[in-house]
Amino acid sequence: MKLFRKLPGYMNTWTLLTMIIVVLILLPNITILISFFTEKAENWAHIQEFILPNLIKNTSLLIIFTGILAIMMGTSLAWLVSAYDFPFKNFFKWALILPLAIPPYIAGYTYNGILNYTGVIQKTLRNTWGIEVNQKYFDILNLPGAVFIFTLFLFPYVFMITRGFLQNQSASLVENARLLGRGPFSIFFRVVLPVSRGAIVGGASLVLLEVLNDYGVVQYFGVPTFSTAIFQTWFGMGDLNAAIKLSATLMFIVFFILVIEKFLRGRKKYSYTTTKVRPLKPIKLTKSKAWTAFSYCVIIFALGFLIPFIQLIAWMFLTFEKMMSSTFIELVWNSLFVSLVGAAMITVFAVIIANFARMHQSFISKAPARVTILGYSIPGAVIAVGISTVFIEIDNLLFNFYEMAGLDASLFISTSLFMLISAYVIRFLAVGFNSIEAGFDKVGNKFTEASRMLGMNVTKTFFKVDLRMIKGPLISGFILAFIEIIKELPLTLILRPFNFDTLSTKAYQYASDEQIHEASLASIIIVVVSAIAIYVFHKVLEKEPR
Repeated sequence: MKLFRKLPGYMNTWTLLTMIIVVLILLPNITILISFFTEKAENWAHIQEFILPNLIKNTSLLIIFTGILAIMMGTSLAWLVSAYDFPFKNFFKWALILPLAIPPYIAGYTYNGILNYTGVIQKTLRNTWGIEVNQKYFDILNLPGAVFIFTLFLFPYVFMITRGFLQNQSASLVENARLLGRGPFSIFFRVVLPVSRGAIVGGASLVLLEVLNDYGVVQYFGVPTFSTAIFQTWFGMGDLNAAIKLSATLMFIVFFILVIEKFLRGRKKYSYTTTKVRPLKPIKLTKSKAWTAFSYCVIIFALGFLIPFIQLIAWMFLTFEKMMSSTFIELVWNSLFVSLVGAAMITVFAVIIANFARMHQSFISKAPARVTILGYSIPGAVIAVGISTVFIEIDNLLFNFYEMAGLDASLFISTSLFMLISAYVIRFLAVGFNSIEAGFDKVGNKFTEASRMLGMNVTKTFFKVDLRMIKGPLISGFILAFIEIIKELPLTLILRPFNFDTLSTKAYQYASDEQIHEASLASIIIVVVSAIAIYVFHKVLEKEPR
């Protein structure tokens, strides 16, 4: 294993690999920021005066209202499932995560199909009850409708993180509050919310980043945002430089949100004052209270997963024979291929960075870990612009080599599948890294140090000891990355090679062409695969030792 032999001083192969990965992540984003100040765009003045104010207004309204509603829904459900015992509670622990299996753009066109004039609700009212309704009461193709979709299908981020925090906290805080005569609502607002602030803000920040990344919902609902403007400017106007400036503006907004998140988390920290820590013991609810809690969970589960899932199945049966063909099988293969390859690369890169950070406890080792978060913080449309710019420049530099090699295309790399998978890695590296880093934190360094003392080198120790002890986090990181990639739309729409479609792009194209029934088969496969992956992820977490 000469490749992994230690280099002089602080530098070794793990360090070199980590630095290469960091450069790959930073390069597209740095390119956008530099281009913002150097490149001239012919349409930028027009965009600044007439379009940008409306983009900022719509984007602000979306993230404010979605953030507030997702926090209310996710936090209340997390507290209910963690602190109380009621019918089917164990089912709701993982079932309330399932809305994440339905991408918001699929949920958007499904709900529009349910609520519009030819949808099941209005048809039932007309044909069964003879009731004609005013269409404005069922129109969701607007900004409030987009908020409704984002809230229902993104709140599980807040739910998962907050529930994970609450169920492992010391029971003494809540029990002491009860002994002092505090009621359930007082405990929730005076104790639970303050100690959970970091977890709640962390989940909410993921929701907001997903809203900023979205293209399918806002385009289908006719809500102009930065994502739609970047697409229109780049492909409609043919002005890449103006798209770069819009991307840079959106990056500044993202950085502002991250600063606000840091501020909201505050400097307050809550830690245990004793080593005898007991998890929160649920209180058994009886009669009306139990069924009220059950009903609340059922309503959210039905709206966030069950209803759209059943509607997609019904549409699928109507068009199954028409849609099922060799072309569709190719779509499934394309989606699985890019998702599996992308998730595998993300897992490998995440392991390299996490192991480097673990081996070198210093500021230098922490910096790459923070850089991985950058990719997930930047919306897909922005990453697409940045990576396209970088790959086009690489192609220009290698033009003479292409001619010598007898390649016809001057844009060889920038029109290949490699660019799309690279964008996936940059965008979702943080998803895999967070899981693997948590796994390394649980394992610690004692086993590694023992192995090294027995004469085994760093690389052999890693493969024979460390890697085997983080199987659970490795699987979790891979599954999470796989789910994100198979659902991803903006990156795939922009960067896919010519005549290369996936389930997500095909479903979006059919929905955009008002062929909602035809979009159902591709959508249901995405949902089913994601739901299975989420269930496996939940089971992996349950088996992990505390």
